[in-house]
Amino acid sequence: MLRAPVLAVGALILTALCMLMACAAALGAETDTTTEPTWLDTVFVTATRMAKAILDTPNTVQSLTSTDIQARTLSRSTPEALREMPGVMVQKTSNGQGSPYMRGFTGFRTLFLLDGIRLNNSVFRDGPNQYWNTVDPFSISRLEVVKGPGSVTYGNDAIGGTVNAISRGPEGYGDGLRTSERLFYRVSSAENSHIARFDFDLTQDADYGLHVGGTWKQFGDVEAGGDVGRQRKTGYDEWDADLKFEYFLDPDTVVSVAHQHVDLDDAWRTHKTIYGISWKGTTIGDELERSLDQSRGLTAVQYHSTDRASFIDAISASLSYHVQEESQFRIRTDERYDRQGFDVGTVGASIQLETPSAIGRWAYGIEYYHDDVDSFADKLNADGSVKSSSIQGPVADDATYGLLGVFVEDDVQVHDKVNLIFGARYTYASVDAGRVEDPITGGAISLDETWDTAVGSARVLYALGEAEQWRLFGGVSQGVRAPNLSDLTRLDTARSNEIETPSPNLDPEQFISYEIGIKGATEACTTQLAWFYTDISNMIVRTPTGRVIDESIEVTKRNAGDGYVQGVELSASYRFHPQLNAVGSVAWTDGEVDAYPTSEPVEVREPLSRLMPTTGILGLHWDHPAKGCWAEALVTIADRQDDLSSDDRRDTQRIPPDGTPGYTVLTVRGGWEVARHFTVTAAVENVTDEEYRIHGSGQNEPGRSFVLALDYTF
Repeated sequence: MLRAPVLAVGALILTALCMLMACAAALGAETDTTTEPTWLDTVFVTATRMAKAILDTPNTVQSLTSTDIQARTLSRSTPEALREMPGVMVQKTSNGQGSPYMRGFTGFRTLFLLDGIRLNNSVFRDGPNQYWNTVDPFSISRLEVVKGPGSVTYGNDAIGGTVNAISRGPEGYGDGLRTSERLFYRVSSAENSHIARFDFDLTQDADYGLHVGGTWKQFGDVEAGGDVGRQRKTGYDEWDADLKFEYFLDPDTVVSVAHQHVDLDDAWRTHKTIYGISWKGTTIGDELERSLDQSRGLTAVQYHSTDRASFIDAISASLSYHVQEESQFRIRTDERYDRQGFDVGTVGASIQLETPSAIGRWAYGIEYYHDDVDSFADKLNADGSVKSSSIQGPVADDATYGLLGVFVEDDVQVHDKVNLIFGARYTYASVDAGRVEDPITGGAISLDETWDTAVGSARVLYALGEAEQWRLFGGVSQGVRAPNLSDLTRLDTARSNEIETPSPNLDPEQFISYEIGIKGATEACTTQLAWFYTDISNMIVRTPTGRVIDESIEVTKRNAGDGYVQGVELSASYRFHPQLNAVGSVAWTDGEVDAYPTSEPVEVREPLSRLMPTTGILGLHWDHPAKGCWAEALVTIADRQDDLSSDDRRDTQRIPPDGTPGYTVLTVRGGWEVARHFTVTAAVENVTDEEYRIHGSGQNEPGRSFVLALDYTF
């Protein structure tokens, strides 16, 4: 007998296809069902480094504004802002540690940019990690998401997808001196959370402006759905600050100086501890405490100039300094205390130029990032004093890592309806690790390696029909990821009951992705459908060694993973009435990769780890004719995921032995502009109090939750 989620997903797919056909019919006819445009005119810059309308971008892309993040989805974190995008699964090891999966990949195989500056550095871990949580969603003006390999455009790590967060800047430019202030407050019952935000903007004519913002967050223990109830030690505190100053040399040239700081305190990896829960057969950890403190600071000076009417038509340049720090405190069952962590200082510099020519518009440039890494691991006495220190922390100590990239892309209009985009990138990566612990001898060794790679891409965009409201797009893109310090030198716990030891002899991973899709847009509807297939070669995977270290199974890394991942992503929106809009999306992903599940030299083809189950969303949105209020209902449906790799089966604290059950979750929400400068947004999330967790997560999702947000500008 078919499972209920399977039937629900099937019904959702059928509904989404019906919406797609309705959009196709609407695209072929005149319509006046709405006076409000969709993403017809939305400008998107991340996919090709050149500003284009979303409809004219030859990739699968999505965009979220600050209104989408804060007022509509009421997202508490940046990863959770992506949870309603087709093909994105947001795994949460714990409440303060969210990691999106895109097209089968997460962690250091997805790239996060802040105003085009890399968040990723050389200590990012394999699998889900918490670093995207160090980006405050309330400091973001817009999120741009590009699916699939982007190594030609953005270099290392851009395999599953690339997300670019455009930070908030001064608003309200006009005549004379202007100021504006904003207060925002959000409270959620099942999260036991409070979030408060303050923004201040000052502008002088169209000459210069200043933006200052700050966010305070307090998260209590999460109340899960069903019979699970309170999940202890899932709360944490956070405070954030951001600043941006802009100076316009002329209307098309701006210099900006920006700084942002994020500080997370006492965010536990709860599933590793005795405070974890046993759910559907998962095991409970035995540590008494494992808590993390994290901080991140970014300072950047950027220059942007467009419409220069010369050989170089546009220039973008950036100089940045990024600091990321992490400290983990642990108490084991026998009351052994230890603390480990690292700090990474990254200097970044880049310049991009654009030149129009008879053979297309060229975007080309160079970028360089240099990490300085200090890492520590100390055994502690009960009073917190240091008992002894190790050679390294979770990664090599006294280490540097460099990434140099040179890139070029050409956008050629070969016909009135056909655009071709060709690109290439050369990458040079180097590592110099001064202090690495040899996993065999326990002594100190050093590591000095370099790699260089070249990749290319070719994409096509074809406008269909006389009205050119459809776009057929596709292409082939190479992806590459050189080993980072985490690959080469990690000495730290991995999944449940595992410890990862250094693997100094690794080569770059290689990927080739093929994609074909179609998208269309009118004022009444939008639709996007894509199929992708990514060939995986030389992927770095964990393999057991057969040794046991300190009661944990030792795993190391090797270039053993050949395989593939493929999938289909469909999203559609159709306004069938001036005040009613239906939305639907569905995503299916499948993949396999070679692995060595035991210490024996026997290669086995297995499912890709933590594959996203077939998932879809169906919703109905209503707008008041005067646009003073709105309401919507959304149902999210996910199938059971029981295609498990050996790594998944060993991850007993997060993944049930029979796989992660499917779920159906209903959310209703709405907003009301009570007065000109005062808006109230409210939601009931997980209306039916469903007991569920996202596949691969270390905790269950909140149960029925009442969320209220107040937004006041003055």
